[in-house]
Amino acid sequence: MNINLKVWRQKSGENKGLLKTYRLENIDPNISFLEMLDILNIKLVKEKNDPVAFDHDCREGICGSCGFMINGRPHGPQKATTVCQLHMRAFNNEDDIILEPFRAKSFPVIKDLSVNRKAFDKIISSGGYVSTNTGEAPEANSTIIEKENADEAFLSSACIGCGACVAACKNSSAMLFTSAKVSHLSLLPQGKEEGKDRVTKMVATMDSEGFGACTNTGACSAECPKEIGQINIARLNQEYILSSLFSFLKSRK
Repeated sequence: MNINLKVWRQKSGENKGLLKTYRLENIDPNISFLEMLDILNIKLVKEKNDPVAFDHDCREGICGSCGFMINGRPHGPQKATTVCQLHMRAFNNEDDIILEPFRAKSFPVIKDLSVNRKAFDKIISSGGYVSTNTGEAPEANSTIIEKENADEAFLSSACIGCGACVAACKNSSAMLFTSAKVSHLSLLPQGKEEGKDRVTKMVATMDSEGFGACTNTGACSAECPKEIGQINIARLNQEYILSSLFSFLKSRK
C-alpha cells in the first residue's frame, strides 16, 4: 500500500513547528504503525535528513510510552488500541495520514511527536503510593479484600499513563488519569493509611501542573486505550469531598 504522511516537525519547544509531507510506497499492511515510522526514519537518514522523533518503548501496549495524534485522534482510529499496537491495515491505500503531538499546555513538545509528560510523574509522586512495613512479605491471603473492590481496583490500575485522556479533552484535563490512580489505591486496604491526604495532594498537584477542569463530555474514556471508566472521576470527587470534610472537622478540634 502507498500512503501520504503529514508529520508535525518541530526541533524543540522553543521553535515553531509545521507539517511536512512524506510519501511511502509498497508498505506492508500487516506491519505496525511504529514499524512504518521506522521505515520512514531509515529513508530520511539515508537522505541525510533528520529522522522523526517519537516516543516508544515496549511496543506491546503496556508501558504507555508511545502516543500521538493520528488524524486528530489520540492513538489513531481503533478503539482500545495504543499506537504501537495499531497496524497499517487499519488504513487504506493512498490515505493521507496526519501525525501531530499531544496538544496540551502540561505536555510541552520536546521534538516532533515527542512530548514531556513529567507532569504525570509529579501527580503520582505527590500521593500515588502506599506505606508498607519492611521485612518478610505477608501471606497473600492474610488481607481480606472484597471481590467487587478487587475487581474495580484492577480495572483502575490498568491505566498506563499514556496521556491520551488529556489530549482528547478540550480542557486538557487529567481527571481520568488522576482518578484512576486514586481509585485503585482507595479501593484497597493497603491504601487506607494515606487515603485522607492522597486525593487532596494529587488534585492540588494536578491543578498546579496546569491541567484543565473536567468537561464531563466523556472524550477521555472514549479515547483511553485501556477503556478506563468515568466512574473513577465520580469516585475521586467523592474521595475529595470526604477528605475535605475530614480536614475541616480536624481543624475545628
